[in-house]
Amino acid sequence: MPLSASLVRHLQSVTGQALVACRSHGIGGGDINAAYRLQAAGVDWFIKTNRAELATMFAAEAAGLQELAAQRQLRVPNVVCHGSDGHQAFLALEYIELTRLHGNAAARLGQQLAALHRAPQAFFGWHIDNAIGSTPQHNDRSNDWLAFWQTIRLGKQLQFAAHNGFTGTLQRNGEKLLGVLPLFFSGYLPHPSLLHGDLWAGNAAADSQGNPVIYDPACYYGDREADLAMTELFGGFSADFKAAYHDNYPVDPGYTVRKTLYNLYHILNHLNLFGGGYLRQAEQMIESLLSEAG
Repeated sequence: MPLSASLVRHLQSVTGQALVACRSHGIGGGDINAAYRLQAAGVDWFIKTNRAELATMFAAEAAGLQELAAQRQLRVPNVVCHGSDGHQAFLALEYIELTRLHGNAAARLGQQLAALHRAPQAFFGWHIDNAIGSTPQHNDRSNDWLAFWQTIRLGKQLQFAAHNGFTGTLQRNGEKLLGVLPLFFSGYLPHPSLLHGDLWAGNAAADSQGNPVIYDPACYYGDREADLAMTELFGGFSADFKAAYHDNYPVDPGYTVRKTLYNLYHILNHLNLFGGGYLRQAEQMIESLLSEAG
């Protein structure tokens, strides 16, 4: 199914680009947004669409891509434009022909992500709120990472879960976990790094020259372990990636436990987005962390 004619006209108006001999087709694979490739004379764009009221979600994603690009460490798609035509929200990006991330490309991603994480930032949080999937992700500025993760990350997801009807054991043990959170940070003081924020294997690939590319960010400044932990979730990244990252930026020994704490955020988010199929996994992760805390 092609893009609507009204959106194509709007894109022409916003960009000043005459979309001569325009053609578009849908691209599958996304759970949250519809996606298309639009081609015309001198134009090759990747376009995501959703409900008109989600234009701010796309604006925040565009801001994340632009900030990642400004760091000059990793390739991300260039932002063309974003907004709403009154009927649907959209984000237009350069189209990049992507291939599987493996071997040298995966190793380069590990090196580049380590370099991104090494660059210190001024605070935890971010300058705007954004979304993780379609869930609101609050990014209140903070100088206290523990408090940020406790209230703005895990606490928020548990609140969303309660609102969605997931109460009982999840909430009781979730509250216990929030109470013992300081135990996981004994002797560990992270610095703020720019994070992709949603770095599972589905949000990274290689271009036709074998350069790694990352996309679909949910950026904020946080503990780099939160990014690294997600690279081990949902199938994870290759051994080449892991070795290159650790060679360039070794992790604290406590990461082996904290990665479960960080990935709990994403499993709770999947529970809130996609339903009860993730409930037992979330409960088991909390139980494991409570056991570690003693």
